[in-house]
Amino acid sequence: MTDLAEAAKHTNAQDPGELAHRIVNVASDKKASDIVLLRTAEITTMADYFVIASGRSETQVQALSKAIVDELRDEGIKPIGVEGRSSARWVLLDYGSVIVHLFAPEEREYYGLERLWSEATQVARLV
Repeated sequence: MTDLAEAAKHTNAQDPGELAHRIVNVASDKKASDIVLLRTAEITTMADYFVIASGRSETQVQALSKAIVDELRDEGIKPIGVEGRSSARWVLLDYGSVIVHLFAPEEREYYGLERLWSEATQVARLV
C-alpha cells in the first residue's frame, strides 16, 4: 500500500466532524488565535470541513502545524499532504475530508478565506 493510500485510510477512519473538532481542540490547546471551523460539504467536493486559524508569528504557525500533525499521528491519523511549512506564512494540512489552514496574521487578512467561503456554515469560532 502506498503512503498516500495509507494516509487516506487512516484519515477516513474517523468521522469528518469529529476529526475537525479534534483539530480545533489541538489548535486551541496550542494557543492558536481566531480559530474558525467551516462546514463546506454542501458547497464543495474539496472537503467537508475547513479549519482556519492564526499564529502570532511564523514560528508559532510552524509549531501549530507540527503539534496538529504529531498529535493526530499519535492517534493513527496521518495527513495526505502538508504544504507551506518551510515558509510558515500559510501552512495547509490536508486530511482529506478536513483541510486545515494555518496563517500568519498578514496572510490571513490578505487571502480572506472566510470571505471566499462565506456561504459555508460556520460551526465554531474561538477568538
